[in-house]
Amino acid sequence: MTTTARRKNTTDTTLVAPGRTRTPAAAGARPAGGGAESVDPAELPVRPGEEPWTSEEVHELHAELISDIDRLQHEIGAAEAAITGLMRDSNDGAGDDQVDAGTKNISRESELALANNARDSLAQTEHALARLEGVGFGTCESCGQAIGKARMQAFPRATLCVQCKAKQERR
Repeated sequence: MTTTARRKNTTDTTLVAPGRTRTPAAAGARPAGGGAESVDPAELPVRPGEEPWTSEEVHELHAELISDIDRLQHEIGAAEAAITGLMRDSNDGAGDDQVDAGTKNISRESELALANNARDSLAQTEHALARLEGVGFGTCESCGQAIGKARMQAFPRATLCVQCKAKQERR
């Protein structure tokens, strides 16, 4: 699991992985990269029997990843606002019975879990985008073989081929 550190900039305070910066979703800023134009579809690996990547498919995948990043940043911001409200309200528990206190705890834990899942998904999506714009997209991080075009189109955040993922899940 990735450790997080609290960083403060002038417009936003969020939890981010060390070495990463996060800009507010409202600013529309994204990690710097070459964009879909910098990707040569011919360089993306495919499994035997699959058609090579086309430029349109790469652009579609790139746009999907960018859209996912924007959506996840918005979800994280909303979850953090909800958590802040729940934490503020937790001090107003004077006179609450055990059921009310338990309900507040469950709500707070649920929001924390949702925020953490969104952060994990955001990190995976940013990693996939960096691999697409750089080196390694479509290549298994374990065995180095092609993951497969169909798998990458269905789940662009995949970093393992089906065989390596199956091995990982058996452990």
